Amino acid sequence: MENISVKELKERLEAGENIHLLDVREPDENAEFNIGGTLIPLGRIHSMQFDEIEDLANEEIVIYCRSGNRSLQACMFLEMTGFKNVKNLAGGLVEWKNLS
Repeated sequence: MENISVKELKERLEAGENIHLLDVREPDENAEFNIGGTLIPLGRIHSMQFDEIEDLANEEIVIYCRSGNRSLQACMFLEMTGFKNVKNLAGGLVEWKNLS
């Protein structure tokens, strides 16, 4: 598992790269502000309810939350279940908003 900085992710998205984004926050947090990722709260990840992304096990997935803690947990869990290329958004959306 690697970290990716907000700056790097923004640059890649602005360059038009197709990056799979996964938001592991709760629905109310996602409704307040989001950057377009698939919403699967961390609790669903831990209970193995992530059918939406099963076909991405070999693809790069950038996982984010508010500050980077829940996304780090999700990264570690998904790696244990066979996902090969998950990245944690360091600083999460707090950092994203700070760089905007």
